[in-house]
Amino acid sequence: MNTLKLTPNLSQVRHWLTLIALSLLALSSKTTVLAEETITLNSKAEGYSGIWYMNHPSKDEYVYKYSGGMGTYCAKHKPFAVYSKEADKTFFCYGGTTKGKNPQLLHMVSFFDHKSKTVPRPTILLNKHTNDAHDNPVISIDAEGHIWIFSTSHGTQRPSYIHRSKAPYNIDEFELVPATYMDGEKRTAITNFSYMQAWHRPGKGFLCFFTRYRNPVQRTIGVMSSKDGVTWGAWKRLAAFESGHYQVSGFGQKLAGSAFNHHPKDKGVNWRTNLYYVETLDFGNSWQSSNGKKLSMPLLQVDNSALVHDYASEGLNVYMKDIRFDQQDRPVILYLTSKGYESGPENAPRTWTTARWDGENWIIHPVTTSDNNYDTGSLWLVAKDDWRIIGPSETGPQAYNPGGEVAMWVSEDQGVSWQKTHQLTSGSQMNHSYVRQPMNAHDDFFALWADGHGRKPTTSRIYFSDKEGNVYQLPETMKGEHSKPILMK
Repeated sequence: MNTLKLTPNLSQVRHWLTLIALSLLALSSKTTVLAEETITLNSKAEGYSGIWYMNHPSKDEYVYKYSGGMGTYCAKHKPFAVYSKEADKTFFCYGGTTKGKNPQLLHMVSFFDHKSKTVPRPTILLNKHTNDAHDNPVISIDAEGHIWIFSTSHGTQRPSYIHRSKAPYNIDEFELVPATYMDGEKRTAITNFSYMQAWHRPGKGFLCFFTRYRNPVQRTIGVMSSKDGVTWGAWKRLAAFESGHYQVSGFGQKLAGSAFNHHPKDKGVNWRTNLYYVETLDFGNSWQSSNGKKLSMPLLQVDNSALVHDYASEGLNVYMKDIRFDQQDRPVILYLTSKGYESGPENAPRTWTTARWDGENWIIHPVTTSDNNYDTGSLWLVAKDDWRIIGPSETGPQAYNPGGEVAMWVSEDQGVSWQKTHQLTSGSQMNHSYVRQPMNAHDDFFALWADGHGRKPTTSRIYFSDKEGNVYQLPETMKGEHSKPILMK
C-alpha cells in the first residue's frame, strides 16, 4: 500500500493560516491578537531603501522585460502619498526591503514634515513574504486623520490586508482592519485584491478601484465603497471583456473616473491596447461615458460607448500611466503607446500621450518619446495654462530598460504642445523610475520615486522633488529619530 505525503511549502502554510485568521476576524475579537502578532510589525527601520524587482527574464542584453528600483511601482497603484493640511505633513508609503541574499518586500510608512523639513525613521508595517513589487502598498487618510494602508497582492497566491493607524496623523502604530464586503447575501472577509487605488472623500468614505484575478490571464477591474473602511458594499465590475484590463483612476471635484485598456483574447497579457474611459457622479452607483451616455456595467464588448481611441487597428500597445481632472472637471489621461512589449529599439517609438475631453471630443496629442514601455511619470494640472508631467523621459545609464533620467515637461495650451523645462536628474549610476504624484501635492513634496539598476539587482534609494524641480534623497541610514533629506546637486 502506497502512502501519499503532502508537504506544503512555508508560503502556502502562511497563506492559508492568514486567510483563516482574517476570516475569523469578522466573528471574534480574540483572533485580532493572533492576526496582529503574525502580520503587523509596527517596528522602525534604520533608513530608507526600496525594493528591487524584475519580471520575466528576456534572455537578451536587456535581461528582463522590466526591472529596477520598484519602491513606487506600479502605475495602477494609487496613491503612494497624501498631503494633509491639518497636520502639515505629506504621508507616504513605499515598497521597502529586507537585507540579505533573499530580500523580501516590506510595507513602509513615513511622512515629510513641512514645518521642520525632516522625515522620521520609517515604520515597517509588515513583511509581504515575497519580492514581488506588485504587492506594494497604497495610502489614504480618512476625515479623522487616520492613516490607512491597503496592502495589495499580485493575483490570488498571497493575501491582502487593510491597516489603519491607531492615532490620527500618526504612523507609529497600526492595527489590522477586519474588513468585509457584501458577497451576494452574505458578508465575506476581504482577503485579496490587486492594483488597489484608494480614494477617500469626507462625508462619503472610501471609493476604491481594484483588480480581481479570475485566473492567471483574466483581470477584471471593479470598484467597492465603504463609509468607514470596515464594512464594504458589493464589489462592482466595471469591465470584463476578453482577457481583462489595466486601469488608472482618480477624483475630480464632483466625479470619479477610470481610464483603462484591454488585453485581446488569445494574444497573452503582454499585449494591451485601446483606450477607454468611464465616470461616476454618485460614488460608484451608476456610470456614464465622457459624453454623459449611461452605461450598463460591466462593459462586456470591445466596441462600446466608453472607447476613447481604437489603438488595436493601429497595431499599438497602450500602457496606462495617470488620469487627472481639469478645472472644468473634465478628464485628462496620460498613457504611452508602442509597437510591442519587448525591450529595445525595435518597438520604438514609445510615445507619451495625453487624451483630453473638451466637452465634445477627445483631443489627443503626443508629449515626447522615451526608450521603454514602463517609463512612468505623473500628470499635474496646476492651472489651465500650467500642465506638467514629471517622469523618466530621458535616456538613463541602462538604456532601453525601465526608467532613466527624470525631466519636467510643461504645456501652456492644455496639452497641444509640450516643452522640457527642467531635467531633474543627470549623470546617474542607475535608472530613476515610477515618478508618482502625491494627492493634494504640496509644493515642497511634489513628486516621489525610486532608483535602481535596470539589468541587475542593486540597492534602491527613495527620492522626492519640490515643485521647482529640486531633488532630495531620503537618507538610507539615520543616526537619530529624525533627519533632513539630502539635496541632490
